[in-house]
Amino acid sequence: MMEITVGIGDIKVTESPHILRIVGLGSCIAIVLNDRSTRIGGLAHAMLPHIEESHDKSNPSRFSDIAVGMMIEEMERRGARTQEIRAKIFGGSNMFPEIIFSNGSMDIGKRNILSVKEELKRYNIQIAASEVGDHIGRTVLFDTGDGSVLVKTAPLEWRKY
Repeated sequence: MMEITVGIGDIKVTESPHILRIVGLGSCIAIVLNDRSTRIGGLAHAMLPHIEESHDKSNPSRFSDIAVGMMIEEMERRGARTQEIRAKIFGGSNMFPEIIFSNGSMDIGKRNILSVKEELKRYNIQIAASEVGDHIGRTVLFDTGDGSVLVKTAPLEWRKY
């Protein structure tokens, strides 16, 4: 089984058996999509909520509102069926709560969470598990073989979803 690292602003889609990994997830959000019937899965490491808010649109997968659709399209090209896809989301932390303005506009993590939830709802994809928010960093390991996700936060132990 091969382990593949998903970098910031990147998307990986693969067939089983592979482990997709994100290390050092903070305000970014990890979007796991999985069709268990075909064992096709994807992992996105989105860093910003909405592409229209950015001047630099050169890497659309950096945006959580675009990453969901990009992953679904690639999964479908490989044989996944949208109606069978389930999601798991992780991250979206507020890593620097002391610099948040009173209206919360700088809370990128929270805005990433809301953006991903809106997109998943638009595609009628259910969220099977999530661990979002808080003020912690996370490492995420997604096993395309059984659809499980291991999440580690320092100094806590691994948790399986």
